[in-house]
Amino acid sequence: MTAPAPLKILVVEDNPDLAANLVDYLEARGHLVDTANDGLSGLRLAGTQAFDVILLDLILPGLDGIALCRHLREKIGKATPILMLTARDTLDDKVRGLEAGADDYLVKPFALREVAARIQALIRRARSAVVPQVLRVEDLVFDPATIAVSRAGRAIELPPIPLRLLEALMRASPRVLRREELERAVWGDAPPDSDALRTHLHCLRAAIDKPFDRPLLHTLRGIGWQLAARAATDEPPA
Repeated sequence: MTAPAPLKILVVEDNPDLAANLVDYLEARGHLVDTANDGLSGLRLAGTQAFDVILLDLILPGLDGIALCRHLREKIGKATPILMLTARDTLDDKVRGLEAGADDYLVKPFALREVAARIQALIRRARSAVVPQVLRVEDLVFDPATIAVSRAGRAIELPPIPLRLLEALMRASPRVLRREELERAVWGDAPPDSDALRTHLHCLRAAIDKPFDRPLLHTLRGIGWQLAARAATDEPPA
């Protein structure tokens, strides 16, 4: 049987022993795991990074799991699958979690094998529901299904790495992406030592901006990069 593909997983759990057990078990199976031990830290990580699945405790300091889940769904628009973990097993508690946007609910104590099985079920469900969506920022268009890029109706050819950068920037637009986020989108957790990112961004800018009157790719010095009609630091028109 083929082993499951590695996943990037966020564990938001304030019990250090349980969190450590989850991390050890999941990392032993090849997954990449980040952790947060309170609700606000979990919200920051989940809102700024891309995860395949989130394991979310219901009772957390700072911000509970219900509020965190609802914020991700309603305020940020994150569709990341969420498996809620809790010692509360009443029907009302389960309904509250699911209504807040959780995809599944697992009552403590649980077997780690069941956690892994639930994660794989959530991933299968999420991937089967994904329909490739054409990305648009102003007159720049990228179709992930066909890998076709165009601006103002003119086709643009891009090498693989600038193409990945473009997709990450378009999916995040108009949010500014930091260096670490762009490097992770292209190279995962093993970015090159050289300043390769700037080289590939230069290639991307030359393709999508240089032939046109108005730039869409903006560099915010000391912050990151943004794909938008107007840079985040620009003053709005009078």
